[in-house]
Amino acid sequence: MSTQELQDGLWHWRAPHPDWRPSEPWDPNVSSYAVDDGKHLILVDPLAVPDALLALAAEREAAVVLTCPWHERDARRLVEALGAPVYTPLPDTAEDLMRKFGVTAERAGDGSPDLIWLLREGQGEARPFVPGDRLPFGVDVYPGQWPNDTVLWIEGHRAVISGDTLVDFGRGLEVNLRWRRDAEAREEIVSGLRPLLALPVEHLLTTHGGPMDLAALERVLS
Repeated sequence: MSTQELQDGLWHWRAPHPDWRPSEPWDPNVSSYAVDDGKHLILVDPLAVPDALLALAAEREAAVVLTCPWHERDARRLVEALGAPVYTPLPDTAEDLMRKFGVTAERAGDGSPDLIWLLREGQGEARPFVPGDRLPFGVDVYPGQWPNDTVLWIEGHRAVISGDTLVDFGRGLEVNLRWRRDAEAREEIVSGLRPLLALPVEHLLTTHGGPMDLAALERVLS
């Protein structure tokens, strides 16, 4: 695993996802990112954080930021090691699962199992957010394919980070419609993200795929 410093204080690395299966459309190696503003070290959708960044995290106010709750990856391990708070959208309720995926109430149960250790068992400090929020280290939250699958604008590094909304599953960058059943889904998603084109974007960072540029963002939102 190699770490790439995209610019001063902005890192990217890939690691194999432990839950990947051959039936998945995405590559087994997924991307994570770290952002250093001199005070905070923000670990975004972190998996297998490189030792050098763990050492830097110990010198900063470390925080884990999840683009979506199912990207918890190594969040629990980092909470235990660093005492870092976890900024995250909330997992799906049972009602969300029935509405989104058409599952029965029996299958929906008590809702998504994502982040149970954090949100229900109190193992760590949870700081939930929703689209429209601004996180305390200069991160703005934009809506993605779902309210809890977000796209982040890192103002200090002119970077957009996407969870499962803008992805490269081997066909180039695309809007992910894999789980959407409504015909208007793509236009709804794109409309919510077009304000990003008015920002001075230098990096588009996908967690399924890797670093891209403004031109890629412009193409996918056209």
